[in-house]
Amino acid sequence: MTDITQIQEPEYDAILRQAVAVIDRTRAMVATAVCSAIGMTHWEIGKLLHDRKVESKHGSGVVNRLSYDLKQRYPQMGVSPRNLWDMKKFYERFCNSDSKLRQAVAVIPWGHILTLMRKFGEDDKAILYYALEITSKGWNRELLSSAISLKMHMRKDELSDNNFEQTLPATQAMFANEVFRSGYNLGFLGVKDPILETELEVRLVEKVKQFLLELGKGFTYIGNQYVLEYNGKRSKVDMLFFHRGLHCLVAIDLKIGEFKPEYAGKMNYYLSLLDRLERREDENRSIGIILCAEKDRVEVELALEDMGKPIGVADYQLIVPQEELKKIVADEMEAFGDELSRNQKSVDEIS
Repeated sequence: MTDITQIQEPEYDAILRQAVAVIDRTRAMVATAVCSAIGMTHWEIGKLLHDRKVESKHGSGVVNRLSYDLKQRYPQMGVSPRNLWDMKKFYERFCNSDSKLRQAVAVIPWGHILTLMRKFGEDDKAILYYALEITSKGWNRELLSSAISLKMHMRKDELSDNNFEQTLPATQAMFANEVFRSGYNLGFLGVKDPILETELEVRLVEKVKQFLLELGKGFTYIGNQYVLEYNGKRSKVDMLFFHRGLHCLVAIDLKIGEFKPEYAGKMNYYLSLLDRLERREDENRSIGIILCAEKDRVEVELALEDMGKPIGVADYQLIVPQEELKKIVADEMEAFGDELSRNQKSVDEIS
């Protein structure tokens, strides 16, 4: 048995991250299965009330009595009269809908279903959009309500990864949108296993020339773990650059996981420090880029909505670019061929 004290900290962190990922994945599967079972229950009860032609005008007594009797048997289950009527509405709303829509709403939480029915009525496209987003992104009720208020279903192709238009002059905002991408490929790092943010940063520093090429033209590397000291406290920016065209400092914050709204607040603080301590009078406002493994664009837009500093969020891929992959494969095949030739020569000599 391996002694835990013999495992290095980065190795243990990798084990912990993988274990957490397994548990989170399993919990998500269980939650989906539970929602599906509950949805089926609500569907069947709604169908029963529909088939029995229980209507609100004359069936309130039946529904009230049914609610009372069900509560006696299942006290923890939501079977209030109002909920029973909602089950009937649920069945009647989707019983003749497209199978794709029925399957989509069948696996989302009941409260989400009621919200979508109330907000969108007979709009199948809107309900399908939000149902799929709830399933894939794990939106809670609050995030769903925010997305609906922002009318995300009407502008799903227009979601922004930054707030440049709100925080920069029009010309500079347009240029910044041309300079910064929504995603970057870091395949040149050769990462094959899970790594820590510090290791990701070290590898980028080691191959900063390749990183500059990936970022695009005009970037000058200043340093990593750049110290900003103010009011007796020290903060460190993961990587700091200067862009000649934008004529401003660019701070990059590296994250190995998915984007979280609190990252925007942290970057906003870094940019305040940079503008106060490092920015020269002839330079434009500093810009921050949060570089993370994944991002939910709805969460990004909501997080950046009220930020006062120009911030963008980009994701990255650690896969090897296709041309580089071809070269690696070719080199490996050539090396393998040389090894076969040497082995064959040795066999011939022995013979």
